[in-house]
Amino acid sequence: MARAAAAHEKSPNLALLSIGQVLARLTAEFPDLTPSKLRFLEERQLISPSRTESGYRKFSPDDVERLRLVLTMQRDNYLPLKVIKSYLDDLDAGRQPELPGGASVAGPSILSSERRLGRDELVRAAGVSPQLLADAVSASLITASDVYGDDALKVLTALGELKRSGIEPRHLRSFRAAAERELGLIESALIPVARRKDASSRAKASELAREIAGQLEIVRGSLIRGALSRLDP
Repeated sequence: MARAAAAHEKSPNLALLSIGQVLARLTAEFPDLTPSKLRFLEERQLISPSRTESGYRKFSPDDVERLRLVLTMQRDNYLPLKVIKSYLDDLDAGRQPELPGGASVAGPSILSSERRLGRDELVRAAGVSPQLLADAVSASLITASDVYGDDALKVLTALGELKRSGIEPRHLRSFRAAAERELGLIESALIPVARRKDASSRAKASELAREIAGQLEIVRGSLIRGALSRLDP
């Protein structure tokens, strides 16, 4: 964050953006972005916009790219903010960190908006048959839509690999039920925060949901790795 602040000081003539202008640039890519979420991310020290003498926040181009990186990591990797902050701290220190799970992100400059794929485009990009997509939708592993994003592409590609090992989408129907049970756990944990209707509480509830989901993923992964270890000769 100190580096971002230094950039503001060294380049006072940069075209700085207001919160409204930042939202105008990013909401098409991140529809859930709001002024309260921007303020929440600043409270968590993930972004550090400069301030005018009147106290209004002003964002430099570097601030916007850093914000885009944070939001992309949340959306695509489902990472809690404390993990993202640690990653950004490493980047600021000149290191090249690796995200949990081995997903590497070199920096804000390589980020692009999520792809929007039609049904035929999705099938071609995943290298699978239209029937596999139909089976995935039938098993509630992918939601039927006219347009699909990167997450659907990742799932369909994985299903293609699983099919080569004899695992069909119908074998994975229980995954949807398990996800619904986990969602119930998360919703129960959020009740104390969700009762408060202010914008700040809504932003905190959203972040808490991601953190809980991340912890559940750690437990699930550990159980699977433990089970796999019993298969070793």
